[in-house]
Amino acid sequence: MKLLGIDYGEKHIGLALGETEVGMAAPWKTVENRDEIIGTVSEEEVGMIVVGLPLTLKGEEGPQAQEVRGFVEDLKKKITVPIETIDERLTSQLADRFAAAYGHQFDRDAVSAAAILQTFLDRKKV
Repeated sequence: MKLLGIDYGEKHIGLALGETEVGMAAPWKTVENRDEIIGTVSEEEVGMIVVGLPLTLKGEEGPQAQEVRGFVEDLKKKITVPIETIDERLTSQLADRFAAAYGHQFDRDAVSAAAILQTFLDRKKV
């Protein structure tokens, strides 16, 4: 199954693609709006979406997490594939490793989306 990882931001939304068969995620691109995500789900035949949820250091939901939850609810109204969230606090180190591995050829948002998706793949073994 093909997965779409999302690192949501107010100005930019990082996207990554991954496959459950190989258990790997890769940075893909950054988009400016939600409509581009909806088109991507159809074009890439995405079977599931994973969105990073920015929790506080104490593991609680603050204003940013609430904004992401609103984004997820909006997406759920427009698409039918399942959407899951995952704590993105521990993905920073993985994102730095991705950036180094890919020679910094992808922007930070796409790399962060890949780190979020890879963390999901590693934990869930979808």
